[in-house]
Amino acid sequence: MWILVVGPEGVLERRGGAIEILDSLGCRVRAVDLWDSMDDENFADDPPAVILVEAIEEVDAGRAALMRLRAVPALAEVPALIGVTVHALGRLGLGEEFDDFALVPYVPAELYGRIRRAEWERSDFNMPERLKMGSLCVDLAAHEVTVDGRYVQLTQQEFALLRFLCQNRGRVYSRRQLLERVWGVDYYGSSRTVDIHVRRLRMKLGNAIGSLETVRGVGYKVKAP
Repeated sequence: MWILVVGPEGVLERRGGAIEILDSLGCRVRAVDLWDSMDDENFADDPPAVILVEAIEEVDAGRAALMRLRAVPALAEVPALIGVTVHALGRLGLGEEFDDFALVPYVPAELYGRIRRAEWERSDFNMPERLKMGSLCVDLAAHEVTVDGRYVQLTQQEFALLRFLCQNRGRVYSRRQLLERVWGVDYYGSSRTVDIHVRRLRMKLGNAIGSLETVRGVGYKVKAP
């Protein structure tokens, strides 16, 4: 993985800054000036794992930089941290678009830990016993679903439908196919059964299942990463 560090030129090059610390930890780092324009072509083939905006005291400038970064398609979903002093921390609101913050001066272990945590929370992966899509985690072995670490209670069929769609991301399935694959070939329910369970999943999981799409005239799918 590599990390994109964004900040004013003088801040980026200072002793004890994020670039020096991350380099010493063996991370691949690329620096971009806070006010430079961003081009999708520079990141499309190899986007960063995490973005760190070194705002220090300039919280508003950090927000403006994040808005420009989010306008670049390849960076729109990359987790982003803001580096701020304790004095500036009070100017960060609860509704910030940043995934997390790191206090300046940095403590190397804390900075690295926050970066890895942000990467984990937005990461997607499929393993034999666990599926993860951003904040949503489906534990197949324990038959449990969590969102941001919070347990969400699902019925047996809700869990089965979620598991099937997540394990087959990117593929569209008709309601009849879902009835056969999830409920079984001997089930004689109507297609409305699928619609009801999809609606319940959306109600219980909220934004965590935003990748579950209705394909008009066909059925449902979970978008591929």
